[in-house]
Formats: sequence, C-alpha cells, structure tokens
Amino acid sequence: MLRDEKAVVVFSGGQDSTTCLFWALETFKEVEVVTFNYNQRHKAEIQCAIDIADELGVKHHLLDMELLNQLAPNALTRSDIEVKEGENGELPSTFVPGRNLVFLSFASILASQIGAKHIITGVCETDFSGYPDCRDSFVKSLNVTLNLAMDTSFVIHTPLMWLDKAETWKLADELGRLDYVREKTLTCYEGVIGDGCGQCPSCVLRKAGLDKYLQEKEAN
Repeated sequence: MLRDEKAVVVFSGGQDSTTCLFWALETFKEVEVVTFNYNQRHKAEIQCAIDIADELGVKHHLLDMELLNQLAPNALTRSDIEVKEGENGELPSTFVPGRNLVFLSFASILASQIGAKHIITGVCETDFSGYPDCRDSFVKSLNVTLNLAMDTSFVIHTPLMWLDKAETWKLADELGRLDYVREKTLTCYEGVIGDGCGQCPSCVLRKAGLDKYLQEKEAN
C-alpha cells in the first residue's frame, strides 16, 4: 500500500510541482520535498517553494546546485539571454541541459538517506516544449539506472506525464486545491507569483490551460 510509504517530491513551487505535492500528500503516508538552487534567473521560486512547504507543514530540503548554472548557460540561468520559443526545430532558450537528470539523481540520493522509495516529478510530454528530459522514455530509463546505481527499488512517479495544462488544472481542482495552486505558485519566467506576467511562454501556457479548463467545467 502506497499509503504506508514515504515519498520525495522534486519541488519548485510552480503549478506542476505543487499539484504533484498535493497528489503525493493524498497518496503517501509521509512526504518531503526537495528544491534545487542553481542560481536560477527567478530566485523568487526558491522562496515560494519554502513558503508553500512551510504553510503545508512539509519538510523541505534545499540543495545547492550552482554548478549547473556554470555548465549550462541559458535563459533561466542568465539574465542577458532572452526567453524565447525554439525556432526551426531547436529547443527553447529556457532549456537547461541535464537539469532533470541531475535533479532526479540527487533527489534519489536524498531519498536513500531519508528512507523514501518514491520520487515524484511534474514533468510531462504533453506541454513540455520539446524538452528531451521531460519524456516518459527518459524517466523510465533513469529509473532503471538509479536502481542499478544504488542497488535499490526506487519508483519515479510522473502524475502529469500525459496531461495537458487544462487537465493539470482539473487535477488540482479534484484535489480541492485549484485556488491555492492558482494564487500561491510561481511558474512565471519573470518571477511573478500567481497569474504571473501574462506575457512569457510559461504564463501564456498556464493561462490557456486554466481558461480551457474553466470553460469545460462551466459547460459541464
């Protein structure tokens, strides 16, 4: 029974990871969260993650991953790089090479130290901007690798893998947390909590999903 087990949520304080946190709290007996400081452009997300974990009474771990900033210059780690969508088949300027590989690897090391067998991440293939480390095949492959590397039996859960943004909002609503996720999470590339700046790609995707879900909910 999962209700008797412990889990770690990779947690940024954004819409997706916060929805995953609420899902985990309904699924597992004990839940802790881990946030990574890679000297990201919008440092406000770290404080947002801390505040949410504190408000929900969830133990929070903050790990220093600034080496990722040094190795992977992009729009999320450099203020002088413009946030823009990928063109001609290229990845968006917000892609951080190896980020989920590093995050999930270190989350599993933390999990091994605190006695957790389950790791939850909010990656998905539906609205993933083409990021290769959000694909289901990557997660499954890494899950096998981590178990071989540490001789254990971790399970990486991806509750949002096959959901679009509207369906992610629906899940938050089903968990009774839609207003909380809308008002207190940070997904904006400009660091604006809640509905965000309304202009960056993340805010546009978030709002389009919310509008679609609310329209569908009203219609039903």
